[in-house]
Amino acid sequence: MEKLDRIQINPKICLGQPVVRGTRITVSVILKLLANGRSIEDVIELYPELEAVDIQEAMKYAAWVVSDQLLETQVL
Repeated sequence: MEKLDRIQINPKICLGQPVVRGTRITVSVILKLLANGRSIEDVIELYPELEAVDIQEAMKYAAWVVSDQLLETQVL
């Protein structure tokens, strides 16, 4: 995986949830906004401390996390 410089995980910040570095804005907040139809520009308007690259890295982080999840399936 490529290095994500803007995503930080620290147990002392937001209970260890991944956040955009230097903020308390969690990756999950960003993803929920995008999933509910907000654009990157909308998210930046809501959180002016963010840049488009922060949001892109949040999405890359989420894609990396879910790609690492394995489910056992039963073959019928």
